[in-house]
Amino acid sequence: MNLDFRRRLRGGETLRGVLLNLPSAAVAEILAQAGFDWLFIDGEHGAIDTTELVAILQAVERDIACIVRVPALGTAAIKRALDMGAAGILVPQVETAEQAAEAVRLARYAPAGERGMGLARAHRYGFAFREYVAKANDAIAVIVQAEHFRAVENIDSIAAVPGLDAVFLGPYDLSASLGHPGEIDHPRVMEAIDHVTRRCQAAGMRLGYFGVDERAVRPFMARGYTLICAGVDCVLLGQSARRLADELKA
Repeated sequence: MNLDFRRRLRGGETLRGVLLNLPSAAVAEILAQAGFDWLFIDGEHGAIDTTELVAILQAVERDIACIVRVPALGTAAIKRALDMGAAGILVPQVETAEQAAEAVRLARYAPAGERGMGLARAHRYGFAFREYVAKANDAIAVIVQAEHFRAVENIDSIAAVPGLDAVFLGPYDLSASLGHPGEIDHPRVMEAIDHVTRRCQAAGMRLGYFGVDERAVRPFMARGYTLICAGVDCVLLGQSARRLADELKA
């Protein structure tokens, strides 16, 4: 568990990451050495199961903070990601303050929450159980994705949830919920993003954003977003390979 990530996030430091959806510890190791601050491990859309998640965390957690996007809000998914050693969770499709509060509750040990206790990798299989439990509530980051028009409508109450560390914009799903799938520059989508931006910043809530490349995220960094994810492992690999192939053919 990376103990610094939540402190840095809450302190307003700009944290630059990349998305991993290939079930490969070797790919994770390469990305961990590339100079990013965090690794967005996609357990929602990626083909990463529990065994592969453990291998990835074993390979890179000492080098880079690993935040796992769980498949959905739920006890088992959150407990599994944290017990494997993730530095935090990112919960998709959070649309209400009640859901955001549940995400926080499921990520915290009693009396602050309802996270189940067990002996797993995060606890060094029992050898560091007391030390881990003593630090986990303060160290684990809880981030929720605002990616539906209902989250936009409820953003004031979501941003006010105690213990929530950041709201992460999901522009593509948000555009679909507004009837303009993939049109992230559509005026309705931009208006919704502007609303979330203003209300979260007014509440002192940190903001995150995903973009396919540096150009996509740069405007949001300029607006004060500090949790940044740019690029996807498979896209980076494919683009580099195609560029090389084209150069060889030229």
